[in-house]
Amino acid sequence: MLQTLILGTAALGALAVGGAYIAATRGVKTPDYTVLRADGDIELRRYPPLVLAQVTRGGSRRGAVQAGFSPLARYIFAKDRAGSKIAMTAPVVQKPSADGWAVSFILPAEVSEDDAPEPSGDVSLVTEPERLMASLRFSGTWTDARFEAATARLRRWIKAEGLTEKCAAEFGYYNDRFTPAFLRRNEVLLEVSE
Repeated sequence: MLQTLILGTAALGALAVGGAYIAATRGVKTPDYTVLRADGDIELRRYPPLVLAQVTRGGSRRGAVQAGFSPLARYIFAKDRAGSKIAMTAPVVQKPSADGWAVSFILPAEVSEDDAPEPSGDVSLVTEPERLMASLRFSGTWTDARFEAATARLRRWIKAEGLTEKCAAEFGYYNDRFTPAFLRRNEVLLEVSE
């Protein structure tokens, strides 16, 4: 009887965590894109031009994304600037740059670079042109080994599809570090041409 009660309580707790996660992430905006081809957890997507709030940080991949998050959050939540808040979006995007790592928040589609509030500190606004991106989605923790394995797999798919890789891999983080690993959405993205 006690064992049944404990299992029932654990099951209800798991349902509550899952429900809270779904409720919390349902309202987060993501960029619009068109899926041109899908192959399981890999997609070929066409993205429209995107406006990014961006900072550059040195160090490891993990350290840079963690260090870049706070100034970007202060920008969109109007903590370091005048004006109103900007809606939170997902994913946080990270890619190699000449000075380390560029860490970016994608601004909502209705916010153009001209309309975006003026950033402070070392946050800058960048507009990415329309791009063709191959993406591989996976769940789990944010380890270098997992991203390297996902990148290698995506590169094999790109080659098999007759596409040409145009730049270094980008990483997309859809959830915070407190989200249970099995519920996280991560992506590796590579810009390609046909």
